[in-house]
Amino acid sequence: MKHIALAATLFAGMLATPALSDPNPAEWDTVKAEAHGQTIFWHAWGGSPTTNAFIDWVGQQVNAEFGVTLEHVKLTDTADAVTRVLSEKQAGKHTDGAVDLIWINGANFASMKDAGLLFGPFAEDLPNWQFVDAEGKTVRTDFTVPVEGYEAPWAMAQVVFMYDTADIPAPLPSAAAILEWSKANPGRFTYPQPPDFLGTTFLKQMLVELADDPSALAAPVSDDSYDRVTAPLWGFLEELTPTLWRQGRAYPANGPRQIQLMNDGEVDLAISFSPSEASTAIANYELPDTVRTFVLDKGTIGNASFVAIPYNSGSKAGAMVVADFLMSPTAQAHAQDPSVLGYGTVLNVGVLPPEDRAAFEALDLGLATLTPQQLGRVQDEPHPSWMTRIAEDWQARYGVQ
Repeated sequence: MKHIALAATLFAGMLATPALSDPNPAEWDTVKAEAHGQTIFWHAWGGSPTTNAFIDWVGQQVNAEFGVTLEHVKLTDTADAVTRVLSEKQAGKHTDGAVDLIWINGANFASMKDAGLLFGPFAEDLPNWQFVDAEGKTVRTDFTVPVEGYEAPWAMAQVVFMYDTADIPAPLPSAAAILEWSKANPGRFTYPQPPDFLGTTFLKQMLVELADDPSALAAPVSDDSYDRVTAPLWGFLEELTPTLWRQGRAYPANGPRQIQLMNDGEVDLAISFSPSEASTAIANYELPDTVRTFVLDKGTIGNASFVAIPYNSGSKAGAMVVADFLMSPTAQAHAQDPSVLGYGTVLNVGVLPPEDRAAFEALDLGLATLTPQQLGRVQDEPHPSWMTRIAEDWQARYGVQ
């Protein structure tokens, strides 16, 4: 029996060997040497030309500086990449997986973390983590789930509403004001169709705005409380839906399509998760220069965008190099430029070296971008289980096939 136990122990040790050979982010010179020549398959949403162009630029930078080749695998749904990794695990493919890096958030991160599908912790050992504003920005939790180093932040987002001042003279400060305006101006508002992330973001924002006790949303959804907590949202949507573009019988597929409707003069109000998106769209001639941005008086939901590395990636060193570059002052300043992406930075600009700080200070954030003070209060994301449940419920109530 002792021999059997010893054999079992040795066998378990052999199974653990691949993990022992994973690159150590604290040994950065070794990581860079291993990364040179690797090809990284970054699975990321591919629905935005500006985002795609930014990822192409990242690929050029990491190839020139580190010898890493970056391939953008364009997704319509992040869950597709999660399913791929899970399928590989179930098939016993624990090395050289098809996915090396994922742009991931919320429910997808929670499910991968719970299922042991992620490499890490690595994020807080990356060289550029020293510049991350870990105290002032929500980079250590993702939709209330502790990150614990299993994903690296690369952009900050906050819900804003874009409105055309040629048709709407002043911001609409609440869900009630949006409803009142939409009733008076039928057909002039819409939002992307859930489960598109921006569509579910609208649902979450209205839920946070209307809930009697928003603190209940920090805990996982419960059958005991779901109907009570979400009742104000469904009541709001019952009144709003008939006033929407095409009477709520059709919805734009995603954010870019929503912006196109606004540019074509079909709608006057749209939701965004990027405070600089209107300025970026104006700079790219995708929106008229009469568009401006507002937030709700109670505040709006904010979060960070992250990248994570699957446990079975065969190119973890290269993936960490890309993740670290995304947090670099160079990449962060480039991403914050409204003519590029207009994303908020995850960095504490005040602690950067003078030349890097100057790059941020020189940015013209655009005529439609609110200052940090104007953005006001940042509301917490609900637990990811709420997003999943309300998206399913919305589909059952209002879904358009």
